[in-house]
Amino acid sequence: MTESMPRETMSYDVLIVGAGPAGLSCAIKIKQLAQAEKRDISVCVIDKGSEVGAHLLSGAVFEPRALDELFPDWRDMGAPLTVPAGEDRFYFLTSRRAFRMPTPPPMHNHGNYVISLGRLAKWLAAQAENLGVEIYPGFAAAEILYDDNGAVAGVATGDVGIGKDGNQTDRFTRGVELRARQTVIAEGCRGSLAKMLFAKFKLRNGCDPQTYGLGIKEVWEIDPAKHRPGHIQHSIGWPMDARTYGGSWLYHWENNLVSIGFVVGLDYENPYLSPFEEFQRFKQHPHIRAVLEGGKRLSYGARALSEGGLQSIPKLTFPGGVLIGDAAGFLNVAKIKGNHTAMKSGMVAAEALVAHLAGDAVEVADYRARLEKTWLWDELYGVRNIRPAFRAGLWAGMLYGAIDNVLLRGRAPWTFHNHADNKTLKPARDCTKIAYPKPDGVISFDRLSSVFLSNTNHEEDQPAHLKLRDPSVAVNTNLTLYAGPEARYCPAGVYEFVEEKGAPRLQINAQNCVHCKTCDIKDPTQNIDWCVPEGGGGPNYQDM
Repeated sequence: MTESMPRETMSYDVLIVGAGPAGLSCAIKIKQLAQAEKRDISVCVIDKGSEVGAHLLSGAVFEPRALDELFPDWRDMGAPLTVPAGEDRFYFLTSRRAFRMPTPPPMHNHGNYVISLGRLAKWLAAQAENLGVEIYPGFAAAEILYDDNGAVAGVATGDVGIGKDGNQTDRFTRGVELRARQTVIAEGCRGSLAKMLFAKFKLRNGCDPQTYGLGIKEVWEIDPAKHRPGHIQHSIGWPMDARTYGGSWLYHWENNLVSIGFVVGLDYENPYLSPFEEFQRFKQHPHIRAVLEGGKRLSYGARALSEGGLQSIPKLTFPGGVLIGDAAGFLNVAKIKGNHTAMKSGMVAAEALVAHLAGDAVEVADYRARLEKTWLWDELYGVRNIRPAFRAGLWAGMLYGAIDNVLLRGRAPWTFHNHADNKTLKPARDCTKIAYPKPDGVISFDRLSSVFLSNTNHEEDQPAHLKLRDPSVAVNTNLTLYAGPEARYCPAGVYEFVEEKGAPRLQINAQNCVHCKTCDIKDPTQNIDWCVPEGGGGPNYQDM
């Protein structure tokens, strides 16, 4: 019955799904080029967050190279880049000590800035609107629209006001169709629409599987006597074992604030590992605790990031649209940066789209060729072997990284390859349980108090947006063989096994979800599909 009700339709030349750095840069560049050519090109950007920036999370040390190209006078325009990067420090941690090591060349940050990505996105959105871009936050794209020839013709937002029982409530509102000549997918890492497009148009044929990391972040206000604006440090080693890829950051921002976080590669093997607990344990290291003691935790969040690099980039175009930013996987993992590359991909896509819209072809065929001529492609090519080298372990990865960065300068005549993260877990019987310390409520915390600081909220009376393809697999395979890893890899306490009538059952607390997508990535049988909830739901990050 719902499907027979008409939906409001809005039409544009270009529709961009995702108001992150890639999507907003694409929109801005299209309008800049259209003005220069005296053309009228309508552009709309939608985002599932309640406001621009609500779902954005990044370290973040920002390289302004792409911003310099987009707005050469950004300093005079009031862009929120106010804390220049200062000293870089790189440490190897044992359980009690921190050994300073030479900073790898890709991680040198002279000329960069410590920022809030959410603030930058809000500023970019204001510039886009000044140029005539329409931006609609709270619009969750749930469905891809196709024309009679099978080409993408836009997206539809999800219906609002469907209860848990699948029936309409008194809040019911039909979704909106947003139709466009070209649709740009800028959802970020592991987006639900991108997954649909990968399958329909076989965009991942001929490339490596994407591999991911889970980044968990907190913002702290620390003792002013300890604060050093612009100070940057990273670490490897403890608490990760030598087989598990991971590392930390600690960035001193403004107003006595620090951004602290930990990334765990989602190709880890031990199903008992919990990225959230590893992060909480990391903060108890004497070298880190000394910075945080006397401070106050202000915010928390988590997000997956695409680490596969050049060899995992899919086909970037399909009939009716293109992929940009982390939806395609343009993160430079050696730099631990992806915002500048996301922006550049959006800008190059804009150039290709504007040229394409002057004709009547269905697919923007030259987008990838344009990218391959830019510094973005050169940058990713030069670091393509760094992340996959760590499959051989920490020491082999570090040794290879030194050889590749210093001696080979990224020009090795070989390319290492990636693997799917869901295939790496070992059976629980072959692994050692990890005993994590209880949180002290001062430096380390539990999941629920952390989720509270993410300002996460979902309308409770709606179908769960985390869907099991086969509910029996959760117990029969995941719990039986892998000891229920979803209860540990989720950083928000969404998944827990409970007893019901004497038997275990997987309970999904969807209202806790911070939209990190880890479950969609790491589930060993790929039995979990992350789908968009009602628009505006999820975290509401401030200055993350």
